[in-house]
Amino acid sequence: MPIVHFHLVDGAASAEAEARLLTRASELYARTLDAPMERVRAFITAHAPGRFATAGRLVSEGGGEAPYFEFFVLAGRPLAQRQALLEGFTDLLVDILGARRELVRGTCRQIAPEDWGIGGVPTSVLRASEIEARAQAATAG
Repeated sequence: MPIVHFHLVDGAASAEAEARLLTRASELYARTLDAPMERVRAFITAHAPGRFATAGRLVSEGGGEAPYFEFFVLAGRPLAQRQALLEGFTDLLVDILGARRELVRGTCRQIAPEDWGIGGVPTSVLRASEIEARAQAATAG
């Protein structure tokens, strides 16, 4: 399920930088969650400068570029993992795209396993043993 979605101003970064962002974000996700890479998805949506505002000012009219990201995890992931991803995705935007750290915003969305499907089947069914082991670890530690 690991999915990260970056919202960026169109043309603010080169295609090479965007490719590096997606690749490194995928690696960060897999490493932090100890998840197989084949489960990871990373996307960029580019917004026209006239359709992206920061502090009430359009980027096309001098507003600052302020990347936003959201990522999804199954409910039950430890707080330390979620916070590591918040920090890590922010670091990537700063390091790769040169974003100003104080302008970057991000959110973690936790999804109940019964509300996420893989091939039309709820994750709660497909990965019941993984979910149970994670829940037991959370209560034990």
